[in-house]
Amino acid sequence: MRDAVGIIGGIGPMATVYFMDMIIEMTDASRDQDHINMLVSNHATIPDRTDYIMGRSDESPLDVMVEDARMLAKSGCSFLLIPCNTAHYFYKEIERCAGVPVLNIIVETVKFAQERMKQQGRKLRKLGIMATEGTVASGTYSHYAREMGIECVAPDEEYQVKVNHIIYDRIKAGLSVTEDEMMEVIDHLRGKDCDVVVMGCTELSIAYKDLNIGAGHDDVVDSLEALACATVTGCGKKLRLEKK
Repeated sequence: MRDAVGIIGGIGPMATVYFMDMIIEMTDASRDQDHINMLVSNHATIPDRTDYIMGRSDESPLDVMVEDARMLAKSGCSFLLIPCNTAHYFYKEIERCAGVPVLNIIVETVKFAQERMKQQGRKLRKLGIMATEGTVASGTYSHYAREMGIECVAPDEEYQVKVNHIIYDRIKAGLSVTEDEMMEVIDHLRGKDCDVVVMGCTELSIAYKDLNIGAGHDDVVDSLEALACATVTGCGKKLRLEKK
């Protein structure tokens, strides 16, 4: 398929579905032909990223993701997306092997948070990160944010345990999450003087959308939404005004 966006998905499967839905909802389209062509590898059996990063598994997900990236590129995709924050530990190698550009969800999310603060007439200084322990331990958000003069703040250990529980024991298991569970960690990061709190795991993006957290908390931003916005504009399409 020519001029398509390639999605290395399945990590996790529901987040991939939500991401595709976001792209469709955000595209200013009046007919089928105005929408973005997408090729999706919903590859749920990719080895767990966090377990590998944390040394709990020696099964690297890299080779599988590289294989998917090459397959999508050979199929005619002009650029690729990985709707998984933790997988960006492997970002540089995936992009190098793919041979086509790969949008970086972490870079796009930090830029998205900066723009949110700019709209409020403020400067982003501290970014609170709700993410897997793999993402936190790998320091990917800190790496890219530091280049923009932004400090990243992770939850204290007891709150990181709560985030892990929300991601793995609730959302990935197909169970619901309450707003109170989400807000407990968000408020903890606010208490650490964070200007913005990021849903830095695409499983958290599911709860963010289902609970409509963004409606009442403009200091909370979603990494999946940031990547979807960048995808639409990167394809030369306009965003629907209500989704900007």
